[in-house]
Amino acid sequence: MTASTETVPAGTATGGEPVLRAQGVTLRFGGLTSLDQVSLELRRGEILAVIGPNGAGKTSLFNCLTGVYLPQQGSIDFQAEPGGSWLSLRGRKPHLVNRAGVSRTFQNIRLFNALTVLENVQIAAETRVSSGPVGVMLGLPQNNKAARSARHHSREMLEFVGLRGKESLIASGLSYGDQRRLEIARALASDPQVLLLDEPAAGTNPSEKLGLAQLIQRVNTELGISILLIEHDMRLVMSVANRITVLNFGKVIASGSPAEVQQNPAVIEAYLGSGAAEELAAAEGDAGDAGDPVIAAVPEQVVRDVVPEPAAADEAADADQAVDAEAADVADASDADEEGSK
Repeated sequence: MTASTETVPAGTATGGEPVLRAQGVTLRFGGLTSLDQVSLELRRGEILAVIGPNGAGKTSLFNCLTGVYLPQQGSIDFQAEPGGSWLSLRGRKPHLVNRAGVSRTFQNIRLFNALTVLENVQIAAETRVSSGPVGVMLGLPQNNKAARSARHHSREMLEFVGLRGKESLIASGLSYGDQRRLEIARALASDPQVLLLDEPAAGTNPSEKLGLAQLIQRVNTELGISILLIEHDMRLVMSVANRITVLNFGKVIASGSPAEVQQNPAVIEAYLGSGAAEELAAAEGDAGDAGDPVIAAVPEQVVRDVVPEPAAADEAADADQAVDAEAADVADASDADEEGSK
């Protein structure tokens, strides 16, 4: 039950023009401000991660971008083709946002549990099919051809995410990790330009997280899809993201490369409190006097809590090995008891 725990190197973004941008987005629920003048820009061909403590407004931002919520202020624009016209997504219904080229997964898995794996993906693939109810009822040739094409595309997406051979299984019968992959396959089946992933690694084990990191990068590099990622697992974020935006209490407090965000005092304070931020400030002073990089002087506890070291994952793998060894010992003892009773 062991698995490699190496992180996957983050890909290199094209550094191109933006494909999705939000400017001054403000969302209120009565007297509660969930998002306060939030602005971000997803560039074409990159992986942008949005992180922050629980309740920071990350999922609310996703819901605004995909038409689930209508923000009171701000603009949300999408450019499907490089150099093309900008399309406003603010106020559009979720299915129209998806049709424009922006697809998403959910923090809590939302599958059609009574349908098969293939049927779950085919539902999304058929949103790209132009056929009317009359053609479907009459079984016209063009409709049958479109249905076969959607079915073929669905199988391709299932193979891409590693679910080949499981097409006929009922979705609820899949393992948790495979259900996560199925949801990604369904999102990909609508041929998006932008994919929003809302905590895709939630509830997965270290081995599944590693596979997920590899899958996210393949979606980005092989399919050419720009990705906006919400995730709490900092190792996964640091391994795949080109840039990171940090939210806290509905406001953007930092934005930049993973290395820049890792050392930002506001980020340290948001996750660990003002005491940790003060330790970081003191460390900066000591490092400045010594001429060493700041990160080298940051208290080890602070760095480990914000961005866990690879050793932490190695320890998890060692723990898995210990559990396996203990289980094997128990099985051997049981076999010995049975032999003795005979």
